[in-house]
Amino acid sequence: MSSLEMIGNEIENALQALQQGGLILYPTDTVWGIGCDATNPDAIRKVYDLKRRADSKALICLVSDIRMLEKHIYELPDVAYDIIELATRPTTIIYDKPLNVAPNLVAEDDSLAIRVASDEFCQKLIRKFKRPIVSTSANISGEPTPSHFKEISSEILKGVDYVVNLHRDKKNSNPSSIIKLTNDGVVKVIRK
Repeated sequence: MSSLEMIGNEIENALQALQQGGLILYPTDTVWGIGCDATNPDAIRKVYDLKRRADSKALICLVSDIRMLEKHIYELPDVAYDIIELATRPTTIIYDKPLNVAPNLVAEDDSLAIRVASDEFCQKLIRKFKRPIVSTSANISGEPTPSHFKEISSEILKGVDYVVNLHRDKKNSNPSSIIKLTNDGVVKVIRK
């Protein structure tokens, strides 16, 4: 089977889980992530439960491209386009006033962390799903973020509905940079 066919199969399997409100474990452009439909409150609740994480700690979601990003933010600050275009590594941006996502994905200050995926598998999956997907590190809250697939705990592996069978031997890079952009023009680096 060619790598293109493998990616296609994995996208179909992951799509099926996402469409049924399930959780997936998948390789992202940064670390292995737990994902779900960012518009489905029940699926998001499952992510918080699996990670044993307080739902006051916001999650990141991924979009396939700028067009999808624009559909999920009330007003995209002009500087966001420059940051996304010029970033040399995966960069997550926290935006004010998200739209068309599950209410329990939005932080208490009415913001949401979104990253335009740079990984081919993620882009294709999100494009085909036609909705953003949650991306949170594949660990129980408070435990170290796994840098290899083999470091993911059995509790996480058993707690998801589908585990993507790609890049399992790849050492993951670091989590993304995080920048907060407010609609009044403030830019704040949260994580370098």
